[in-house]
Amino acid sequence: MKKICVIGSGSWGCALAVHLAKLGNEIKVWSFSKEEADIINNEKKCKFLPGVDLPDNIYCTTDLEEAIKDTEIILHVTPSKFARDTIREYKQFVGDRPVVICSKGFESSTLYTLSEVAAEEMPKVKIGILSGPTHAEEVSIGIPTAIVVASKNIDVQYNVQDLFMSETMRVYTTSDVKGVELGGALKNIIAFCAGISVELNLGDNTLAALITRGLNEIARLGIAMGGNHNTFYGLSGLGDLIVTCLSEHSRNRRAGRCIGRGLSVEETKKEIGMTIESIDNIEVAYKLCKKYNIEMPIVETVYDVLYNGLKPAEAVTKLMTREKKCE
Repeated sequence: MKKICVIGSGSWGCALAVHLAKLGNEIKVWSFSKEEADIINNEKKCKFLPGVDLPDNIYCTTDLEEAIKDTEIILHVTPSKFARDTIREYKQFVGDRPVVICSKGFESSTLYTLSEVAAEEMPKVKIGILSGPTHAEEVSIGIPTAIVVASKNIDVQYNVQDLFMSETMRVYTTSDVKGVELGGALKNIIAFCAGISVELNLGDNTLAALITRGLNEIARLGIAMGGNHNTFYGLSGLGDLIVTCLSEHSRNRRAGRCIGRGLSVEETKKEIGMTIESIDNIEVAYKLCKKYNIEMPIVETVYDVLYNGLKPAEAVTKLMTREKKCE
């Protein structure tokens, strides 16, 4: 049995807590919301996983010091836009514990990945990344899942692998932190586009083309930023892209559907009711492709949909009528 801290009480934080609690570990979850903490402690429920009963060995607190005290490992599971501020609040309590980033996205002001944010704030702390094709709704009820842990520290890789491995979760290891992070962050943008495609009733041919060419864009930028080519065709790249583009569990795909039927960004955020990493990160990806001089027509076109008034149907035509290319 291990004592584990989960920073974040959203659907993914609670799903990870449930998985680890079922394996016999003692879990302390931190929430910024007293209301959410009370629901977890008193009703043994997560408001974002309504059909799931939380095990008794999960306790939630709004006190970061209490959440981290006496634990052996910290799982960071907040939306990307809150990552730095939250880390700044708890880094004084970390000590020599490893911190595993389980969120996906970028910091918009710096264009940093979340491991870069964590390393800047906690330069002496061992950092890991947990990513892959995972819907919280399925992990929380024990659907067989494969995932990858990335870290420059081999002991973090193996410790996290041992911690999570079970009959319902298979964990692979890698040292390619940048590749794993970029696959997880950029696939949300392609899933957002998949939602638009579905809402426009464009069919399976279009969706297959979008996923394939979207993966090409992800890999192109990812390699330019230091990721390994093979990583983008593994669980944290292709695997995560497939599950996010094809499933209605994906809030990014659902958000794309909202835009596809004419809702504004603010109306979309209100309808989804949870953080939409794709909307938060499309501008970041657009800036990164310009910074690294990488051609990313899908990213550039969806940026125009969100920020320059391009109609979704016109965006499809724009992509389909680009100049001829070799594959």
